[in-house]
Amino acid sequence: MDLRVKSVEASIADSVDRDRSLKRSLGTWDLALMGIAVAVGAGIFSVGAQAAANFAGPSVIISFVLAGITCGLAMMCYAEFASTVPVAGSAYTFTYATMGELLAWIIGWDLILEMFTAAAVIAKYWGVYLGEALLAVGLPFPATIELGGLEVSWPAFLIVAVFTALLVAGTKLTARVGAVFTIIKVAIVLFVIVVGFFFVNAANYVPFIPEPVPTEGGTGDVWEQSLFSWATGAAPAQYGVFGLLAAASLVFFAFIGFDVVATSAEEVRDPQKRLPRGIFLGLAIVTALYVLVSIVMTGMVSYRELAAEETPSLATAFRLVGQDWASAVISVGALAGLTTVIMVLLLGLSRIVFALSRDGLLPRWLSKTTEHTKTPARIQILGGLVVAIIAAFTDVGLLEEMINIGTLSAFVLVSVGIVVLRRTRPDLPRGFRVPWSPVLPLLSAALCFWLMLNLTTLTWVRFLVWLAIGILIYLLYGRRRSRLAGEQVSGVELPSPQGVPPLP
Repeated sequence: MDLRVKSVEASIADSVDRDRSLKRSLGTWDLALMGIAVAVGAGIFSVGAQAAANFAGPSVIISFVLAGITCGLAMMCYAEFASTVPVAGSAYTFTYATMGELLAWIIGWDLILEMFTAAAVIAKYWGVYLGEALLAVGLPFPATIELGGLEVSWPAFLIVAVFTALLVAGTKLTARVGAVFTIIKVAIVLFVIVVGFFFVNAANYVPFIPEPVPTEGGTGDVWEQSLFSWATGAAPAQYGVFGLLAAASLVFFAFIGFDVVATSAEEVRDPQKRLPRGIFLGLAIVTALYVLVSIVMTGMVSYRELAAEETPSLATAFRLVGQDWASAVISVGALAGLTTVIMVLLLGLSRIVFALSRDGLLPRWLSKTTEHTKTPARIQILGGLVVAIIAAFTDVGLLEEMINIGTLSAFVLVSVGIVVLRRTRPDLPRGFRVPWSPVLPLLSAALCFWLMLNLTTLTWVRFLVWLAIGILIYLLYGRRRSRLAGEQVSGVELPSPQGVPPLP
């Protein structure tokens, strides 16, 4: 394994390279809104209902709290790293500084998988929700058109193109546009919560943790089983305490996306203070919203009624209490939610590729930023074009679980990386420190790895194929072309931190 490590000082020195640097323009609220923007999508109206119906009943409320705590542990690790190494690249940059180039490349490759597939999947769903939202207000809308014998989702292409153009124009401008959509969707969520409370019946919370239901495990399609179930023959958990924990695994994915906030570290003013504050403020707001939605939903109707539905959602709960009008409001909220998710994912994708390119693991010409807006326009346009084409022309449903495994693998390495960096570089100034290290970081790594084991065997096979492709690219290109490799061959060091101006 290639263990050459890029020093923290070298990473910070790279962030002031005039031709390959980003503009520091984001504050605490920008970061918090970015976290809310990427975590609160259409899923807030559906994932809790599905978890309550199939796994936990009213105790899904506790499942969300447990998932929020698990995500919070991982985000503590991200916050410490981001306040110590406040440059673009997120988990990739952090791993490069602790565990070496090969693992850093693998994590960067995983993050590309996460953000690329997520952006394409969400863009596709955006077109579907646009059609539903317009139909709900009496405007029939064709979400696809036929082009050369292919069905093309033109709304997916359009929304990716619009946000790609905004991101090229500048991160601050995009953040302002995203903030408007985020405020709209949060307002809709709060409106739905307040209205829903008027239909809550306390009897629906009993039993709070339903009695476990016997199920047959280990007999289904091997590709659809979780890796853990396949390896152990364990039965799937429905209701009871184990159902509550299974629901926590499911709803955890509602929080995935907060790692994207860390990719913008190089664009934050006073990052040592603002990054941790922005990350935790956003996480607190998102957790509160999900818990409130689950309280309302399970209080409006019995989990048994939700379980009887084919695709239970918050709209289902309102329909069951005779409030069909809520479907239109929820559709608009879901549309606004997906809009901001696409924006933040496109931003995160470009920043990961930017960091890989600046280090020479991908072609260096990609990382050149524009003179006026200081954005990596080449990467943004190329990435947006590929995402738009995939979203518009292909069936992206097969890629959904790939988002989760790419994210969780990054969470595991970042959590372990905190322990490594504490031992190897205790001298570094840290704007935030994970308490009770190494216990909490290792607990975070263990919990995230457990969630990875709950993904299907087919997802793991696809993930391993993706890793194999990434390792092949690294061996054929990145290993020889990286700047660290050039330093070893020529004896010329990377830019020295001496004389590097302090971070603004």
